[in-house]
Amino acid sequence: MSSFWSRIVVGAVLLPAVLGLVYLGGWWLWVLAVVAALIALHELYRLTRPLRPLVLAGYAGTLLALLGAQLGGIPWMTAGFLSTIALAFVLKGISDTRQSLAVAIATTVFGVAWIGLGLGHALLLRSIPEHGRLAVFTVLLTVFAADAFAYFVGLLIGRHKMAPVLSPGTTWEGLVAGTIVAVLLPFFALYHQHLGVVIAVVAPLGDLFESALKRDMNVKDSGRLLGGHVGMLDRLDALLFASIASYYLVRAFGWA
Repeated sequence: MSSFWSRIVVGAVLLPAVLGLVYLGGWWLWVLAVVAALIALHELYRLTRPLRPLVLAGYAGTLLALLGAQLGGIPWMTAGFLSTIALAFVLKGISDTRQSLAVAIATTVFGVAWIGLGLGHALLLRSIPEHGRLAVFTVLLTVFAADAFAYFVGLLIGRHKMAPVLSPGTTWEGLVAGTIVAVLLPFFALYHQHLGVVIAVVAPLGDLFESALKRDMNVKDSGRLLGGHVGMLDRLDALLFASIASYYLVRAFGWA
């Protein structure tokens, strides 16, 4: 129950602040994305410490990727992301770790690709001139509401485990509740109800992806920064997948 009430309190405090910065957009939202990305990346690299990621290269690559997304869109974001490889190689060359070059660099680049590009696409979605703000609001609220309903329904009536090995706390009852909310919320937000179907599919995959990673590294939570919401990475996992899918869907079908 302490985790339950912690989720309520943290959500009530943070969600309005996040939505306010999304409303403002521009550099305000960029700062939020950078802070969230660096915290999540720190948690990820702590999880994968046995693989010896080049932490400074990951931080720099993420910062450059987000800066590129803000200033020049996909080409500059991609350039910032790719700089991670060179930075990681240089740092590996001057470090004294005995970890494999391929493993250390791959782990470093993986973190930037997952977190940096995921939040970079959220910035790109917000920068769409027409309805970009509404699109990000829709994605954020849909992911948050679906996750909350899935958690509470699973807590109250969940009996059937969906993926007991990867995520013991995830139930089919919770998934159904989250899917219904994800499909309905964009409809009521008056922003392309089909977007909700996509989020309903990719958001749980994002959550399971992080659960599989934690299971692989034999770690229960990415952190305790957000109380009942556990770590920053635990809060962003679904959003990272949903932001990328939503951006390309909106662009492909001209919904903005």
